[in-house]
Amino acid sequence: MKTNPLTIADTTFHSRLFTGTGKFSASPLMREALQASGTELVTVALKRVDVHQQQGDDLLTHLQHPQWRLLPNTSGVRNAQEAVLAAELAREALQTNWVKLEIHPDPKYLMPDPIETLRATEALAKRGFVVLPYIHADPVLCKRLEEAGTAAVMPLGAPIGSNKGLRTLDFLEIIIEQSRVPVIIDAGLGAPSHAAQAMELGADAVLVNTAIAVAGDPVAMATAFAQAVQAGRTAYEAQLAQPTAHAVASSPLTAFL
Repeated sequence: MKTNPLTIADTTFHSRLFTGTGKFSASPLMREALQASGTELVTVALKRVDVHQQQGDDLLTHLQHPQWRLLPNTSGVRNAQEAVLAAELAREALQTNWVKLEIHPDPKYLMPDPIETLRATEALAKRGFVVLPYIHADPVLCKRLEEAGTAAVMPLGAPIGSNKGLRTLDFLEIIIEQSRVPVIIDAGLGAPSHAAQAMELGADAVLVNTAIAVAGDPVAMATAFAQAVQAGRTAYEAQLAQPTAHAVASSPLTAFL
C-alpha cells in the first residue's frame, strides 16, 4: 500500500526513512544497507569528507546513487559562526544548499545548543540554504525556527546513539500537533518499533543511523526499519482507533438467548 509522499522545500520523497552514514564497519556494507533501507536522503558529516579531493574520497564514492540526495551535516561545530562556515564549505564541495544543522558543544552528551542553532538557522536561511536543524524536543524552539525560515525540524527522541526510543514523547506530540513544517524524529531510535511508533504519532519522517550501522546484520536491520516506517505511516494515514479508559465490547451486549 502506498502512502502519501513527503515534500521538503522543493523535493518530494517517497521514503520517509532517512539514514546516516557513520559507524559502519566498511563502506561497501554501508552502501548495501542504504540500498536495503530504500532511503532517498542520506546525511554525511562534512568533517568525514575530503572537500579538496571529492573525486577520490572513498566515502563519497560509495554514496553515489541516483536515488540518494546527500545531506551534509555540521557535526563537530561548536557555535553558529562555525556552522555557517561549514555549510558554505559543504555547498561549494558537494554542490548542495541543503544542510543538516548540528551544533553540540558538549562532547559528552552531544546535546544540541538551542541558542546557537536558532542563530545559525536565521543566518543560513538568509543565505539561501535549506536548513534542517537537529534540536531538543522543544515546542517553543520549533516555532522560533519556523519563523526563522527552517525547512523542517529534527527533534531528538533520546540522546544520540542511545537507542532508548521516544523518551521525549510528550513533547514530540506537541511539536507534531503545532508544526507547519515537516517533523523528522532524529536520534535515539534503537529499534524498528521505535520508528513505527514515531510514524504512528504523525511524524513526517525519521532519521536512523546507529541502530542500523552497529546491528549484527546492518542490511537486514535496514530492511526492518524500512518496513516499520512504512507500517507506521500506513497506520497513521488509516487513522488509529483511540484508546479508552474502560472496556468496550467488540460485539453488541445483547442477550444471547
